Amino acid sequence: MAKTMKALMKKKPAAGASLEQVPVPTLKAGEVLVKVRAAAICGTDAHIYSWDQWAANRIKPPLIFGHEFCGEIVELGAGVEELQEGDVVSAEGHFTCNRCFFCRTGQGHICEDVEIIGVDTDGCFAEYVRVPQENIWKMDPAIPEEIAAIQDPVGNAVHAALIDEIIGNNVLITGCGPIGLAAIAICRYAGATQIFATDVNQYRLDLARRLGADFAYDVSQVNLVEEVHKETGGRGVDVFLEMAGKEQAINDGFKALRGGGWISLLGITDGDVRLDINDGLIFKGARLYGINGRLMFDTWYKMEALLKTGLDLQPLITHSFSFEEFEEAFELVLSGSCGKVILYP
Repeated sequence: MAKTMKALMKKKPAAGASLEQVPVPTLKAGEVLVKVRAAAICGTDAHIYSWDQWAANRIKPPLIFGHEFCGEIVELGAGVEELQEGDVVSAEGHFTCNRCFFCRTGQGHICEDVEIIGVDTDGCFAEYVRVPQENIWKMDPAIPEEIAAIQDPVGNAVHAALIDEIIGNNVLITGCGPIGLAAIAICRYAGATQIFATDVNQYRLDLARRLGADFAYDVSQVNLVEEVHKETGGRGVDVFLEMAGKEQAINDGFKALRGGGWISLLGITDGDVRLDINDGLIFKGARLYGINGRLMFDTWYKMEALLKTGLDLQPLITHSFSFEEFEEAFELVLSGSCGKVILYP
């Protein structure tokens, strides 16, 4: 095996990235080396690439970034069991401490000392990535590699959409980024009655319809609450999945929700927001869930079951590029005129 590899790096605290030749990672006990077949660009990667305030406060260059991928195990570290060279895998990107209160009570997804691959440790925008064996998820080889590479965001969508009852319910999804789009397909597959989707990006609204939305509204052009009440006989939606992280979207969703409905909040806001807690939540008797990542590994089993039984996420994959074309790929992601964008080493 080669001793060096291509890697997309954030070398300095500034916008952009560079493709470098770096040493292949050396394994520690309990780790495996994965040869990356496909990697996907996430919103977090776009923050790192453009070097916004969040990235400046969190990322410590030099760093190989990227955390959504699939690949093949090519080397096993000492003590690795139940995995073999040649296994096709993805990985849970949150490396937990296994010591804190949350880890010891089955809530590793909110570990108080978590490290995230491609954020706190070197990531997957490289020919090879090393991963602790407990984070590896063996994929069915029949699942296309581009779908296997997006298990991370799909897991967020599964957790948000299936945390409570979906079958027979009307669902509002605000924000048609990749996670919102995946949630549309999941809700459709899981038996939702009507699905309402919102955005201000026409490309993504068109994708929302392809993935199963009955109504896809440009909220800069229509009154969302009025439209939802018109299509639900004045009652409102049973479920509200918030993926946009915008104050207006959250409050409109609260208004569109019927009494006794439930809400998943996944979108991250830019700062503090003003919410109508009284009429939007309390007087409606609504159930509210905060969504942080995926349940480890309950959500992974659900994703596997959905994909094996026919959940079609292929329309979500809209573009692919080589590592050498990374600048074009990131400019496309930042434009919003895409679904999921795949990078191939």
